[in-house]
Amino acid sequence: MALIKSISGIRGTIGGQAGQGLTPLDVVKFTAAYGAWVLDRTQNAKVVIGRDARISGEMVSKLVAATLQGMGIHVIDLGLSTTPTVEFAVPLEKAGGGIILTASHNPIQWNALKLLNDKGEFISDAEGQDILKRAEAEDFTFAEVKKLGKYTLIEDYIDRHIEHVLSLSLVDPEAIAARNFKVVIDCVNSTGGIALPKLLNALGVAVIEEMHCKPDGNFPHNPEPLPENLRDISEKLAKGKFDLGIVVDPDVDRLAFINEDGTPFGEEYTLVAVADYVLSQTPGNTVSNLSSTRALRDVTEKRNGIYHAAAVGEVNVVEKMKEVNAVIGGEGNGGIIYPESHYGRDALVGIGLFLTHLAKFGKTVSRLRASYPNYYISKNKIELTPEIDVDLILKEIKQKYIKQPINDIDGVKVEFEKEWVHLRKSNTEPIIRIYSESESQATAEHLANKIILDIKEVIKASV
Repeated sequence: MALIKSISGIRGTIGGQAGQGLTPLDVVKFTAAYGAWVLDRTQNAKVVIGRDARISGEMVSKLVAATLQGMGIHVIDLGLSTTPTVEFAVPLEKAGGGIILTASHNPIQWNALKLLNDKGEFISDAEGQDILKRAEAEDFTFAEVKKLGKYTLIEDYIDRHIEHVLSLSLVDPEAIAARNFKVVIDCVNSTGGIALPKLLNALGVAVIEEMHCKPDGNFPHNPEPLPENLRDISEKLAKGKFDLGIVVDPDVDRLAFINEDGTPFGEEYTLVAVADYVLSQTPGNTVSNLSSTRALRDVTEKRNGIYHAAAVGEVNVVEKMKEVNAVIGGEGNGGIIYPESHYGRDALVGIGLFLTHLAKFGKTVSRLRASYPNYYISKNKIELTPEIDVDLILKEIKQKYIKQPINDIDGVKVEFEKEWVHLRKSNTEPIIRIYSESESQATAEHLANKIILDIKEVIKASV
């Protein structure tokens, strides 16, 4: 069993003993701490909740709703929903915050509480630390009987969200409909199975082939939208009868595409393609995290914009986007953040923008992918043991490559012309992540192995 408490929320495996898994006691305690935080920040005692379709979702949702009511907070429950839909709903409902019940791309045994502020954005580091302290100290007081919160179920927010996507200035349903696209979707039997068919129909897609769209939480494969988990949809596209494959994770904030020939478009290139389109219409700056592909920087500079790097984590990307007034940003895991809509990763917005881009491009999706710089990322890790001094490792690597451009806002990133390597300590696992990128997979792996050897030398010398 596992229970991970972080600044953005609490996640864990269902069952086990309290404090060792995501048990009802842990859900109630953490929700109460969040409720106390909301009540201290605002006089608006209202919180929006929504969940993905995983099997434990109904149980966790009932616990969260009842706990918030017990704190005297009014609950707006969107039921089966998506992460971006809850984010979208919070400010519209004038709520003091929101809780999304989803473990995102984690397997079926996991669930989590993702925490939002009154803007529908993920809470900050300081806010998360405050909530963790409240939970640890059980620093909360429940309401008296006549001051209990109310409960309201609103089940049409996905429809409202789709109407919003269609209203965006850079989404063109007429251009999309004119192409008569034939699309296959894989929604991993979660809430994308509700949202994507509705969205694609509204956008005028001619043919929609649904795979794994029953929102019952029985994931048919590992739910992370990586090529190795998407063999079924890739095989269907390889038969040559469709224009595009669209894949989302269980809570619909990550977006991946499959080319018409069954090859992956590349999750890293979701943001690259959407950013290229947005920049072609609204020139400006872009942001992604340090571990995302350099291709975003290339297309940004080609469009006379300035690219900025942020620390890993959506809240950090959003903070940097606001700071530099970015017109588009996100993460290389297929996360699109489009400020004209809202400051959160949103696959529905990403689909609207991408299909418009593809429609106006006028050629196949593989030809669109070929129009962008080709980079390859190698992802590696080193397991940590108690005697390993991560700070020393980062300091020594930084010193060894002091003559290269270095960014140390989140670990250490070293750049070598059009190659880079990024080392950082994981926030969720006892590991050091080593990501590298180059114009060939072999070179990216060689660069990663070179840095891994450097790290091992530092560890050997320090023990």
